[in-house]
Amino acid sequence: MPNPPATRPRPAALPALSPTTLLAVTGGQLVAAPRTSPESGGPAAPESGGPAAPKDVRRRAAGQRTARRAPTNPYLRLLATPGARAFTAGNLIARLPMGMLGVSAIIMIAGSRDSYALAGAVTATGLAATAVVAPFTARLVDRFGQARIAVPATALAALGSLALVLCVHYDAPAWTLFAAYAATATTPNTGGMSRARWAHLHRGDPAALHTANSFEQAADELCFMLGPVVAATLCGALFPEAGTLVGAFLLMTGVLVFAAQRTTEPPPTPRNRTAVSPLRSPGMPALLAVFLATGAVFGALEVVSIAHAGGAILALQAAGSCAAGLLYGSLRPARNVHRRLLLCLTAMTALMSLPLLAASSTASLPVLALCLLLAGAATAPTMVTGMTLVQRATPPGQLNEGMTLSVTALLGGVAAGAAGGGWLVEHTGTVFGYAAPMSAAALALAVAAAGAFRRRPE
Repeated sequence: MPNPPATRPRPAALPALSPTTLLAVTGGQLVAAPRTSPESGGPAAPESGGPAAPKDVRRRAAGQRTARRAPTNPYLRLLATPGARAFTAGNLIARLPMGMLGVSAIIMIAGSRDSYALAGAVTATGLAATAVVAPFTARLVDRFGQARIAVPATALAALGSLALVLCVHYDAPAWTLFAAYAATATTPNTGGMSRARWAHLHRGDPAALHTANSFEQAADELCFMLGPVVAATLCGALFPEAGTLVGAFLLMTGVLVFAAQRTTEPPPTPRNRTAVSPLRSPGMPALLAVFLATGAVFGALEVVSIAHAGGAILALQAAGSCAAGLLYGSLRPARNVHRRLLLCLTAMTALMSLPLLAASSTASLPVLALCLLLAGAATAPTMVTGMTLVQRATPPGQLNEGMTLSVTALLGGVAAGAAGGGWLVEHTGTVFGYAAPMSAAALALAVAAAGAFRRRPE
């Protein structure tokens, strides 16, 4: 029987090689040498134990490059928040009709019925209905969630706008115009819902919330500046009902886009029996009084400026406020918010005297326009600071309701200021009519200086 072939000795097992291992021959032996890492400029680290491996080095270098590319602009950092751009886009679409629907209704009703008195009465009724209904809508939003309440509430408001168009087009009785426009009062406060999302995403970060509130106030000014222009253009270039129809479509579309962003939506807070209205929170009544007086500034300034130089000049005041709001949000805010509010109200009172001085000393419209631009520079910082205090005074889980109460107070002040400014224009002339917004700003400063809302800690 043949002998089996001799078994050759097996070579020793080679060590496991990594992709970064270099094979070399030294002294007739095969050895493994570490390859130089291009990222570190030195030998690669072992895969286990010791310094990080090249893959980790590359990952760390990529992270450092990403950190270096982080935006330094506070607004870009704000919009870099996951989901922020999507709900902001929807909110801006839904907010633009806020400046369109009132102007569109006036143009449509006055053109059809040849009565500005009827048009003004209908829009005033809608404003009063909004002041009553809006806080209850916001309470439902806090309790059941933004998406569940905002979408059906907006649908009802859009149906009210469509009903108004049909009533005007088919020459329905005047009372139907009031009923249809009152139905639009269910429109949710999209600006308040957006601020609630920022407060939820950046809770515990006062600097980010300051920037967010400034951004939202600038968006308000931009939409109320562009809205009337878009409405007047649509109604004039197409047909009188075009502004209302487009506004209702944009409102519904924007709310649907906004509500679809569920990842950034604050969680609903079911109300218990011990929950009370934010109106009873310490300091809230005085804050609402400040908002009421501030709204009177806006309402009086609008009526007097339209009577004195036409409505187009108001865009300068809104532009000044928008620019000041963006600049204010990019600055590092002072820690004492109450003192900040007093400084803003002092500046607003002083700047509101400029239109009065310009109207009484010269008939030059460019000078008045410059004064209105400067006067608007203090309104946005005042509103931003006031909203910050409202957020701090409102109990957790009731933020939408608290901010809607402040907007309701603001709207009430706008109505009162418009009435007071109109009375002054009719009885004393437009020059002395500019005393109304300055007086309202001084009243807001006096209420804030009384310090009734200081009982709640910073």
